[in-house]
Amino acid sequence: MNTESMRPAPQAHWRENDLALRDELLKEEERLPRNAPRALLSVRLSAFTTDTTSPVRQELDLRLLARERGFRVVGVASDLNASATRVPPWKRRQLGRWLNDRAPDFDVLLFWKLDRFVRRLTDLDVMIAWCADHGKNLVSKHEVIDLSTAAGKELAKVIGSVAELEAGGTSTRITSLWAYAKTQSDWLVGKPPYGYTTNAAGKLVVEAAAHRVLRWCYGAALRGVSARRMAAVLLRAGIPTGGGGRWTAATLLRRLRNPALRGWRVEMDTEARTRRSRIVRDRNGDPVRVAEPIFSEPEWQALQAALASRATPQPRRSPGGATEFLGVLVCADCDTNMTVQRTRTNQRTYAYLRCRTCPSGGLGAPQPGAVYERLFADVMTRLGDLPVHVREYQTGTGGDDGPTRPCWTLSSSGETFRDRWHREGTATMADDLRRARVVCRVRRTKVSGQRAPEVGLELAVPPDAEEGLIVKRDAFADGPVDAVGPASGRGRRNGRGATC
Repeated sequence: MNTESMRPAPQAHWRENDLALRDELLKEEERLPRNAPRALLSVRLSAFTTDTTSPVRQELDLRLLARERGFRVVGVASDLNASATRVPPWKRRQLGRWLNDRAPDFDVLLFWKLDRFVRRLTDLDVMIAWCADHGKNLVSKHEVIDLSTAAGKELAKVIGSVAELEAGGTSTRITSLWAYAKTQSDWLVGKPPYGYTTNAAGKLVVEAAAHRVLRWCYGAALRGVSARRMAAVLLRAGIPTGGGGRWTAATLLRRLRNPALRGWRVEMDTEARTRRSRIVRDRNGDPVRVAEPIFSEPEWQALQAALASRATPQPRRSPGGATEFLGVLVCADCDTNMTVQRTRTNQRTYAYLRCRTCPSGGLGAPQPGAVYERLFADVMTRLGDLPVHVREYQTGTGGDDGPTRPCWTLSSSGETFRDRWHREGTATMADDLRRARVVCRVRRTKVSGQRAPEVGLELAVPPDAEEGLIVKRDAFADGPVDAVGPASGRGRRNGRGATC
């Protein structure tokens, strides 16, 4: 699940005179002819604060440009705190929704400046190709860009090359700053590790409240208290984690195993398979000290030995994920996802499906494979006979009755979902069920005299599931598009016709 899309989007601040100008432009749009070209405004900013006025200025400038060109504004895709270098247009929160799901609703995409739209030449190439396939145009407020001509396309690429070079220069400066900061004893940039804070002089100093937490955990670990038990005590006491979220055993262990607690500067160990920090060393190979240690060297070694004595070796993660139907199987009691957790003994490893919110994950559902098989059979019974329909983009065309607007059409592969899922497996079934918002609630009931609970499945299919199961081709995917049938390729038209 994409967690970025779940966070609330920041909002720009509109002043009274800005609102008045926008209202005036909206009234002028009402006088445009019904067949006026429809414009989507793309507003983007890398760093957004409450004092930022650039988003408002971008939108008003683009609305003025739309008035000059005779375009009707049908929407504003405002992506604030979005890096054009890291996130291409089709993956941004708002612009991505328009490009992937609302392409028939606009004819031209307006942006303030090319580097506000893309920062990579490869992304620009993808967007130019997408516009050609979908009959769209790109228009910039500050550059002469028009994809309707060959010269305009080449000019866009030249300007895009300059934007990419500027982005590369910014990245180089940031990398150089971090490389310099890592070798300094002063704390120049970055968030202090848990247990420390910065003073007025920018020095790293011990933070009193976190120091008390760490010293308490040190004593508890030496007494044999588990990390899970310590996390429960901290959570019940309402003690903040220092990084948002709630205390868990994993969060606490990362804090207690961080070499920064010895006063050393650390960095993320990108070569490790787990989230661990490693000590930064200077040119002579010596650790870089940035603060007074919270634990002395003997205390640190004793703490690590105590934590290691209670550590349980975990099996390696499966390349495709441990839970086949993640996002579909949910707990019937707390509605959180069921995930596979493993318990290892000297004889064997036991796998259980557990939830996230119930104490200790609730009653574990043993034999996840058997649960998957039951779910597969239930889904086949309820949805397997539905025909597979594929959404395709139809560009506008001219005709005797006048030009037609672009729209989505539905095509059929001539197969059912039963055929699709038998051919492509559970991974495809899980993707389809998530898209259709189908969930299966897992209920575990304690049985007297029996260790394993009784497991019941309740398949919940929303009324619009058939619409949600429509396969949507990814216009921005690398390689072949989503297969929708046997070697028939794009499939044949069905009798349902267009969805315009």
